[in-house]
Amino acid sequence: MRFAVTIAGSDSGAGAGMQQDLKTCTALGVYCATVITSVTAQNTFEVTAIHDIPPEIVEAQIEAVLADFDIKYGKTGMLSNSEIVKSVAIKTREHGLNLVVDPVMVSKSGAVLLRQEAIESLKKDLLAVAFMTTPNVPEAEILSGLKISSVKDMIEAAKRIKDFGPQYVVIKGGHMAGENVTDIVYDGKNLKKFTYPRINTRNTHGGGDTLSAAITAYLSKGYEPFKAYSLARKFMQEAIRRGLNIGKGYGPANPAYRYLKAP
Repeated sequence: MRFAVTIAGSDSGAGAGMQQDLKTCTALGVYCATVITSVTAQNTFEVTAIHDIPPEIVEAQIEAVLADFDIKYGKTGMLSNSEIVKSVAIKTREHGLNLVVDPVMVSKSGAVLLRQEAIESLKKDLLAVAFMTTPNVPEAEILSGLKISSVKDMIEAAKRIKDFGPQYVVIKGGHMAGENVTDIVYDGKNLKKFTYPRINTRNTHGGGDTLSAAITAYLSKGYEPFKAYSLARKFMQEAIRRGLNIGKGYGPANPAYRYLKAP
């Protein structure tokens, strides 16, 4: 059995957050433990309420699952406030957990999921101990302080984010215009570009969670980071292509596409 852990918020609509992480890891044959950081009242078109879990309870959840399962890799999603960010960073360092940090800042519907005061904690505390981070272009702009309008800008932003401490930086290019989407992966020495055809669909809710969870799953299965990213990105592409046209807003990507047919 291969294990992983997701440290993330709960999406009551099950299209993103830890519910999407669980679906992704299960589809890829990895047992995923869960650490809830926030509970959201959420569906495909809005977030109506957010309740943050106390940091000491977040820490207790991490301690509980790491004490029982052979978990080497984990991922983060919504961390909401600086106290939660710092708690996760402390436990990551204490246990030597290899953490894929998805710096979730804004929901698909536009709700703020990372408070302004937590951004500095994310950069200073969590990225300093991260194995990998996977920002999209808007998130990379905030983290790097650089306006991104080209792949060249993405590369420069990746270098700036690498200076915060993560071993690997992935910048997702889905927010850039064009018929194709280009992502980059950078480890401080090697830089690789990955290009995929853009899928024109509204059903992309939870796509970033799908990718970061899939990366974590493949890392847990023993793949080296560039290969883990490549396999995860192909998986996400198919999950989006076969996304679920459900709800009144942005339908979710479908990591369970082998079992759950899109309507």
